[in-house]
Amino acid sequence: MFQQLFTWRTGLALVAICIVTGTIFYSAYLAKKIEKEEKKKVTEWVLASNVLLDPKDSSNTDLAFAITQNNTDIPIIVTNEKDSILEFINIDSASVAKKNYLQYKLAKLKSLNEPIIWKDPFHPDKFNRYYYGHTELLNEIRYFPFVQLLIIGLFVIVTLLALRSSYRSAQNQVWAGMAKETAHQLGTPVSSLEGWLEMLKEKPGNEKMAQELGKDINRLRLVSDRFGKIGSKPQLETTDLVQQISNMVDYIRKRATGKVNFLIETHGLQNVKAQISAPLFDWVIENLLKNALDAMEGKGTIAIDILSGINTVTVDVSDSGKGISRNNISKVFKPGFTTKKRGWGLGLTLSKRIIQQYHKGEIFVKNSEPGKGTTFRIVLKK
Repeated sequence: MFQQLFTWRTGLALVAICIVTGTIFYSAYLAKKIEKEEKKKVTEWVLASNVLLDPKDSSNTDLAFAITQNNTDIPIIVTNEKDSILEFINIDSASVAKKNYLQYKLAKLKSLNEPIIWKDPFHPDKFNRYYYGHTELLNEIRYFPFVQLLIIGLFVIVTLLALRSSYRSAQNQVWAGMAKETAHQLGTPVSSLEGWLEMLKEKPGNEKMAQELGKDINRLRLVSDRFGKIGSKPQLETTDLVQQISNMVDYIRKRATGKVNFLIETHGLQNVKAQISAPLFDWVIENLLKNALDAMEGKGTIAIDILSGINTVTVDVSDSGKGISRNNISKVFKPGFTTKKRGWGLGLTLSKRIIQQYHKGEIFVKNSEPGKGTTFRIVLKK
């Protein structure tokens, strides 16, 4: 899938580059062609204007008048030999009324084209300069490649986002399929173990063994139930987080060494309600507590702070372990990332999926300092 996504990206980039490159060259060709036509048109306008100014030459007056009237889109400013403005055409009259606008426009036209010079045949020391600009058509053609580049860029971005979304959707389907298949595969041996447990209970003297075995079977049933809920929309119910988290802490405490101290702070509240799926939320707390135990290497303090706000409930899980380096904080929720010698690196990834997608909440590293510990924060809606 990664290879296919890379191929799509490469192909789209190459197509975009080819289209934009071809457009730039063709637009440059059209711009040069139109520029030559505009210069020719201005030259004809200059000649025609001077024919109209010569009272002795009346043979081509009608043609000259037609030529001058035909130019309605090319801006022209006429100056004398001292560069004083004598005349202008095709320049917005409202803009001309502004102070120094004509001087600004003249400077702009000077930067665009070399002027056409007309010398007075009767006064060699006198001449006029005709500065001209470009039509809107030429400007649009020159800017067209940039507009097209923007459009193609947006198209490529939208396409890549769609491909990424499709990839994530396929990835989620794989996750959900594997989880459900795992739950299905666990169902048969768990049912068989429950049958053997009932037979064990019937024989006197096996009460203690049956009790412990029953706990493990219940644990397997819980794990199967958790996996079965992945990919399905869970039913959120109003639940007391204090009791729910306390139960999970008791479960983890029995599996920790006596050197680990567990603290739960509720700020004086006996219960804190939130909308959760209990089996999935327990999975998140269990992952955080197990990670904390691994980080502390058998001794230290794990503190759970439950704070009830106006619209949200925050749960902070802190440990006094080895902490997370700054470079790794952004990676802890990515699939496959782990600093442990064993494990798949999926616990925090699943935890994030459970909190964000199923509970519409947040989970993140609130703070962490190497050698001092880490705090994970969960934010849930009330």
